[in-house]
Amino acid sequence: MTTPSFSSEDAGARFARLVDIMRRLRAPDGCPWDREQSFDSIKPYLLEETYEVMDAIDARDWPGLAEELGDLMLQSVFFAQMADEEGKFDIRDSLNAINEKLVRRHPHVFADGEARTSDDVKKRWDEIKAEEKATAGDEATKPKGRLDGVPRSLPALVEAQQIASRAARAGFDWDNVEQVLDKLKEELAEIEGARAEGHPEKIEDELGDLLFVVVNIARFLKVDPEQALRKTNAKFRRRFSHVESGLSSAGKKLEEATIEEMEALWQSAKAGEKLAR
Repeated sequence: MTTPSFSSEDAGARFARLVDIMRRLRAPDGCPWDREQSFDSIKPYLLEETYEVMDAIDARDWPGLAEELGDLMLQSVFFAQMADEEGKFDIRDSLNAINEKLVRRHPHVFADGEARTSDDVKKRWDEIKAEEKATAGDEATKPKGRLDGVPRSLPALVEAQQIASRAARAGFDWDNVEQVLDKLKEELAEIEGARAEGHPEKIEDELGDLLFVVVNIARFLKVDPEQALRKTNAKFRRRFSHVESGLSSAGKKLEEATIEEMEALWQSAKAGEKLAR
């Protein structure tokens, strides 16, 4: 077992202080802004803080990550405080739920279960989860289908990744990545056919199919498509900034440059990245 660099009591005391601060902010004589917030008004901040955590990880900005994780924890405490005020639950219920779930779904660590690989762990996790829902006793809470547990509110790329993974675990899948690559070629041909027909709705439909296949290629190659795209977005920003600054140094605006000039600067940025590796 890894020796912690701090005591759990110390971490607990600091978390308790965060809970107390949030309770004070929501008190009648607290902060007007915090008191006005609701579950719905805070939701966008939860998503924003999640992406800021991901940005810090991509940048390997460890001090920034520590700060962003604190901001993310604040969102959990904020929601729990509002729920406590309405008598629904409090932060202790949330902590109990995750603690018990982690122990229950890791029998190979906390009981006499066995799991030799990460795939074994994932399989057993899903089995235990299904058993929990089957014994919940509330028909209304039982999922109607294997994909019902995937929130529709997820970003489309993440949603595609999750529903494809769940379908695959149920046996609805290709045998190998070569088959998925063949499907990619098929979808590209269908997009070309839709484009030739000139039907916008058909083009949109085929493009969606293409993106779904790309997500499955990522799954077979064990790449997170969301993270892959985020890194490509960051790379494009970096290279495009190099193009802008290069043209500015030459006394030109983007609109005044030729595509050949911009491409030359783009390739220069690309070469610089390779040298920096």
